Amino acid sequence: MSSEECDSDMEYSDNDCCYADYYNTGNDCDIDQIDPSKIDPEFFIFECLSVEEVERLLNENVELLSSSLQITPSLAKVLLHTHGWAVQDLISKYRSDASLLLVQSRIKPPHPPSNSDGSSSHSSQSSLSSKDSLEEDENQKPCPVCVMLCNVEIFSSLACGHKFCKDCWTMHFEVQIIQGISTGMSCMAQQCDILAPEDFVLTLLNKPNLRDKYQQFVFHDYVKSHPQLRFCPGPNCQVLIHAKEPRAKRAVCTNCKTSFCFKCGMNYHAPTDCSTIKKWLTKCADDSETANYISAHTKDCPRCHICIEKNGGCNHMQCYSCKHEFCWMCLGDWKAHGSEYYECSRYKENPNIAHESVHAQAREALKKYLHYYERWENHSKSLKLEEQTLLTIKTRINQKVMNASGTWIDWQYLLDAAMLLAKCRYSLQYTYPYAYYMEPSSRKELFEYQQAQLEAEIENLSWKVERAETTDRGDLENQMDIAEKRRTTLLKDFLEV
Repeated sequence: MSSEECDSDMEYSDNDCCYADYYNTGNDCDIDQIDPSKIDPEFFIFECLSVEEVERLLNENVELLSSSLQITPSLAKVLLHTHGWAVQDLISKYRSDASLLLVQSRIKPPHPPSNSDGSSSHSSQSSLSSKDSLEEDENQKPCPVCVMLCNVEIFSSLACGHKFCKDCWTMHFEVQIIQGISTGMSCMAQQCDILAPEDFVLTLLNKPNLRDKYQQFVFHDYVKSHPQLRFCPGPNCQVLIHAKEPRAKRAVCTNCKTSFCFKCGMNYHAPTDCSTIKKWLTKCADDSETANYISAHTKDCPRCHICIEKNGGCNHMQCYSCKHEFCWMCLGDWKAHGSEYYECSRYKENPNIAHESVHAQAREALKKYLHYYERWENHSKSLKLEEQTLLTIKTRINQKVMNASGTWIDWQYLLDAAMLLAKCRYSLQYTYPYAYYMEPSSRKELFEYQQAQLEAEIENLSWKVERAETTDRGDLENQMDIAEKRRTTLLKDFLEV
């Protein structure tokens, strides 16, 4: 979408369409003294880092914890990974009760091993004949896994004391890595979950390709467990996003321009929170066939009943046959629509539904879902159609510039309007999952009122963008300002911090 493709600096708030274009601060106001988080509810500070920069960032935490607790860097990594990279919290817990912390982090067992080789827990040793045991050299013993007599020098164990031969350890790690497991690799003994630290694994891996794969998997696990880091979800993008405050705000990759929610990694979904949008998308996937059947691409004109296909993003429709103007969503007369727009976007709950039959309640639930889904899907389709409008505007500007009818700067307001329209419609689309899951209350009534106001201004802006000319510049820019203020007001009131 065009609104998601605007440039973003390395460390920047999510002002895709540059709020300086839509807010006239005036000459008597010092912008440097204004807290941007109070002006823009979507303000979010983040930075885009390379893999090497993130590795340095992680290593700094490892070195800090390692030197503070006087432990090996490998054990420090296990602690950090299992406790969300909270360095100061780990230092405090370690100094309070080091043994408990190590047990909780699966670095040491809750009780000391019963013997040095852990043989008492392995029935495989009993399968050796007494003759084999008598012939057993004091420098050799059987491996509990492969039951081969091996020199004691090649046995290794974790803090649990369960000893296995080098070949078995290597085979165990190789199989785990092929399955995509890295930081979760543990002891081979039954019912033992002690984790294998990084240095222990690397000393036993011989194949360079598996060593590289293991380190890649480990790095990926470290990033996933770090609350301040997230991989860019863009295809084949190696950029990582770092934010000191892990919040559900929009982050934009400076490399591939992908826009997403920093907290959950999904498409940005304000004002809907992360858990709600997951429920909504799951529901849409389950009920998509029913919804798609009912939400058709064409509708009949309410006056002359001729079939009309929607080919633009605006919901303000004009029949090409009888010129009747109506709303695409509710099919109501557009002239009386301004005052009734609140009723168009609002779902009317049945106050007596609790007393109806189970089948009636099921029908009402489907009706409610389809009300919100149809509007959700309609705005999604409008965004795609308005991408074509943006291309048309660019072509129109090129033609006017080539004909010496002004410069690119003279016509920039048309592009600004198209990008702002996409930004507003994108926010409006994600208000419907929010409204669907809201319980009836005065707060929901306020939300639906603001939602309806935003929707009305967006449709006015869409209508004007599709028909903009030079004489409409002042009116168009005024409509841009109104639409963005409606959007910002709704997010300020309902966007969860």
